Amino acid sequence: MVCQLAITSMSLGRCYAGHSFARKLDAAAKYGYEGIELFHEDLADVAYKLSKETPSPSGPSQQAQLAAARHIWSLCQARGIQVLCLQPFSQYDGLLDRAEHDRRLEQLRFWFDLARELHTDIIQVPANFLPAQQVTEDLNLIVSDLREVADMGLQASPPIRFAYESLCWSTRVHTWERCWEVVRRVDRPNFGLCLDTFNIAGRIYADPTVPSGKTPDAEDAVRESIARLVRQVDVNKVFYVQVVDAAKLSEPLVLGHAFYDPEQPARMSWSRKCRLFYGEKNRGAYLPIREISEAFFRGLGFQGWVSLELFNRRMDDADWDVPDELARRGAISWAKLQKHMGFKTSMALSDKEHAFL
Repeated sequence: MVCQLAITSMSLGRCYAGHSFARKLDAAAKYGYEGIELFHEDLADVAYKLSKETPSPSGPSQQAQLAAARHIWSLCQARGIQVLCLQPFSQYDGLLDRAEHDRRLEQLRFWFDLARELHTDIIQVPANFLPAQQVTEDLNLIVSDLREVADMGLQASPPIRFAYESLCWSTRVHTWERCWEVVRRVDRPNFGLCLDTFNIAGRIYADPTVPSGKTPDAEDAVRESIARLVRQVDVNKVFYVQVVDAAKLSEPLVLGHAFYDPEQPARMSWSRKCRLFYGEKNRGAYLPIREISEAFFRGLGFQGWVSLELFNRRMDDADWDVPDELARRGAISWAKLQKHMGFKTSMALSDKEHAFL
């Protein structure tokens, strides 16, 4: 089984914590990562640093962003790292504000230019998670919106692919089943799935607002869901997968909890603070990620890019060693995953780090 390892650029420490993009790439290269999912926030940070522009709510100028994309590509090329995708093109599908819909499409056309400079053909689209009063309940409109971007991507030169992902806190499309229904109905060769272990388990197994941290009948829900996934999903429509876990909270994430944010769904706040790498049981990981991963790799027979999309409060720390620490932990996690799933790749781990396996 052939898989390639990538890590989300934000996973190595958020740009505003003071970790330069080059230092994060160095950490990724040191531990043998072959690619990155590039967060647009990282690109914007590089653009501001190179251009010396004053930060603006509208973001860096297009000229500055294109220069940043070229610079990022050169940094990646020098380290033997590919840009798997540019992400996230978010808060687009199903907007009730159709003027905003049109504005986002103009932004997307520019993202095509960024993708070309980054030498990637994938833009990741997470399902909309704006408040319910801003997002349609009409799945036909959501499908129509996404078919529109897919057709734009087919007309681009070179063509652009889109990886659509259901987040466990998305407003209308928050399960892989709903996500797959949308992909099937969009019915375009350049429109597929990003399957994420965390977001699958985070919806049907985990509930951070209750003491148990679990939904009712959590184990049965996962077993039934992954059986459906293996039966129904066409693996050729899975453009890449993300494999991470998360920590069980000691107290429910409700009003009064340190992570509580009245502006966010609880699952989103939990996701931003508490994700963990695969196999980090010693840090409190508790989701059925091995079972879901087996459905990806053994059930579907997925081969391709595997990304470690981590978000964790450790990323907000400005400690100098954060990028190296997270890259090393991800490498250990990957070695565990390849051992459990039965596929191999070389990773730059010491004998001491192999002891964690």
